[in-house]
Amino acid sequence: MVSHFKKVLTSSIVKKQLMGVTGLLLCGFLLSHMLGNCLMYLGPEAFNTYAYTLTSNKLIYVAEAGLLAIFFTHLGLAIRLTIENNIARPVKYYMKQNSGRGSNFASSTMPYTGLIVLIFIVLHLINFKYGPYYTQAYNNVEMRDLYRVMIEHFASPLNVLWYIFAVLSLGIHVSHGFWSAFQSIGFNHPKYNCILKCTSKAFAIFITLGFSAMPIYCFLQGGH
Repeated sequence: MVSHFKKVLTSSIVKKQLMGVTGLLLCGFLLSHMLGNCLMYLGPEAFNTYAYTLTSNKLIYVAEAGLLAIFFTHLGLAIRLTIENNIARPVKYYMKQNSGRGSNFASSTMPYTGLIVLIFIVLHLINFKYGPYYTQAYNNVEMRDLYRVMIEHFASPLNVLWYIFAVLSLGIHVSHGFWSAFQSIGFNHPKYNCILKCTSKAFAIFITLGFSAMPIYCFLQGGH
């Protein structure tokens, strides 16, 4: 019984399903994070108060731990499935075979865009979560001035270009991953495929444009 349960958990189908579920959860986080960032357009008080409300909540540690678990599960499964696929097919075909999963630029570059996103996340945490610490007070409540951190960081054109490049890679990754996740968990039917593909592309474009607009906005503020 135990060996059967272990065999089920380690099967490629279950691993793909888990990767799909964790991928969708991460997409949900991306959407909420991007919408929260939009408060920046309302000014420093709105954005800093939003950030303070999140970080001052004691449940933030539980949420961060859960997010890390989801992220590393997704990353670990992606690496393992990639290795297993390479072992199962050590000789690359000269002609691409039709797998029925919509092989295209986004799907064939998933490992590379995933790596770019990983590097981006590490640098993002270094630059913002653990970056310069300024304070500002609103209604007699002192809080971190994250608005200033972002304005100063994106005063550099190189930082803006890197951020947009990374977000574009994220969009390409999501454009295939969002649809593929639904396929992995069972929504693999001609009736839904077209809708899911269009939804996946629309979601990827929305996320890419939403995140890219922020560094451009900060840059146009002139670092002030």
